[in-house]
Amino acid sequence: MTHLKEGDNAPDFTGVDQNGNPVSLSDFKGKKLILYFYPKDSTPGCTKEACNLRDNYELLKEKGFEILGVSPDSAKRHQNFINKYNLPFPLLVDEDLKTIKAYGVWGEKNFMGRKYMGVFRTTFVIDENGVIEKVITKVKVGDHAKQILEEPGM
Repeated sequence: MTHLKEGDNAPDFTGVDQNGNPVSLSDFKGKKLILYFYPKDSTPGCTKEACNLRDNYELLKEKGFEILGVSPDSAKRHQNFINKYNLPFPLLVDEDLKTIKAYGVWGEKNFMGRKYMGVFRTTFVIDENGVIEKVITKVKVGDHAKQILEEPGM
């Protein structure tokens, strides 16, 4: 699980989105950012989470939030995921796991007795100055936007 906590400076990152456009934490300076890490495009839980954020996108924008999803998937997989589910926010390509590891959301997982390395579903709410306001480790995929907005301080 992540070593980061509320009040920490968010680790800087630079990568590319599904279209090959550069994306950095500094691009969101002066804005609130929902930076959510998820295991894999087009899997049931990840699809449910992304669609919940999509369905609440306008409300989240009204509250001043930008959204950026991060997984180890390729740009092509991200693009297919965005197109299939009409996602209105970018997805960061992190095939080398640099951003995922910087945020401490990579580690050993256990599913049905099988151990493997993977992404821990985690969301960071980052304020306008790059400081982590909230860390959500128990993500409710079907109700994630509500969970973000109900967190104290939101």
